[in-house]
Amino acid sequence: MARILILTGDAAETLEVFYPYQRLREAGYEVHIAAPEKKKLQFVVHDFVDGFDTYTEKLGHTWDADIAFKDVNPADYVAIVVPGGRAPEYIRNDEDAKRIVRYFFEKNAPVAALCHGPLLLAAAGVLKGRTTSAYPALQVDVELGGGIFEGGAGVVDGNLVSGRAWPDHPEWMREFMKLLETAQVPVPA
Repeated sequence: MARILILTGDAAETLEVFYPYQRLREAGYEVHIAAPEKKKLQFVVHDFVDGFDTYTEKLGHTWDADIAFKDVNPADYVAIVVPGGRAPEYIRNDEDAKRIVRYFFEKNAPVAALCHGPLLLAAAGVLKGRTTSAYPALQVDVELGGGIFEGGAGVVDGNLVSGRAWPDHPEWMREFMKLLETAQVPVPA
């Protein structure tokens, strides 16, 4: 069975982890969650409230990581997903997380990034000259990482599919599923 890896950690956005996790499992893929350590992760829920300049945050669900970044052999996976939330702010400092990301870009293998996920891509040095979407406040981070910011729901640039945040799930995941098909990633029977 083809395997897909989700790179995340504590304070990841609950919806941005669970939606691709469940959608990819529904399609028949084996999905593993990787984090700095193999432990129970605490996710968060971000919401938009009238009158606030940014999103609010509450505790969300917990979920066990299947594998630590240091133990990941990227060759065991056909694609990666990098959800948002606050997790990318600190996992971008993890050398093994960056190693994994670089592998998928070097192989031109499918990558899906959402919301704050492109922070990890920028830290890994893979955004130079690439177009990506992200949470709008990250436009400066994308550009400082050498990327071209495009605020869209399902932005595709080669092997990369990106979106702004969880409201973009339908467009983002629809484009990622097309990319998996185009890349001839075997759809499990």
